[in-house]
Amino acid sequence: MSPRRAAVLRGAGDGQNLREHLIATAERLISSRGTAALTVREIAREAGVADGVLYNYFDGKEDLLANAVAAHVRTIQAGLGELPRPGEGDLAENLRTHVRYGIALHRALLSFMAGLRPESEAVSRFTGLVGPDTNWRDELLRYLHAERDLGRLAPDAPVEAAAAMIVGVCHELVLTLLLPDGAHAGIFAPPPDAGDVVTVILDGMRPRGDGEPR
Repeated sequence: MSPRRAAVLRGAGDGQNLREHLIATAERLISSRGTAALTVREIAREAGVADGVLYNYFDGKEDLLANAVAAHVRTIQAGLGELPRPGEGDLAENLRTHVRYGIALHRALLSFMAGLRPESEAVSRFTGLVGPDTNWRDELLRYLHAERDLGRLAPDAPVEAAAAMIVGVCHELVLTLLLPDGAHAGIFAPPPDAGDVVTVILDGMRPRGDGEPR
């Protein structure tokens, strides 16, 4: 794409302004080759603009990378579909959906962010754009609170602990994949089945009948 063509993207007729074009270009490059050693010059060349144009829209490469990763997360979430609504459907199946959603989100996010140092400015900016755990944890916690308020969970159900357990399954997956091949073999098992996770959690949160031991 020529610089002239990229400039045309500022027009509303394309449905995409130059800033969005740069984010989409960076997202595509990260998806195909990762973030390691990716330079402003390479992004600019792929976008069809001069190197300095990026600094008209972003503070620098780290800012652009953070926006590209955030855009990718939104793409992932759109592809995963809607999360269940409180009070609707089967409670256990709803929680299984949450577990599968979280695992899929973390798998995709980890592969996309490979090469970014955890302490890098890009990661810090990314977290500011989408929130911790890309807001899925907050959505899960809201769901559990709502189900408890509706009486589908016990009045004293420890929903914060349940959310931490579900999120922990996803974080264990991330930690396992971050380890070099062969390192600490056998310490981390594959993520458990979503149904098993939900069974363990619900046993402690379902409403009990009168006289039924807790």
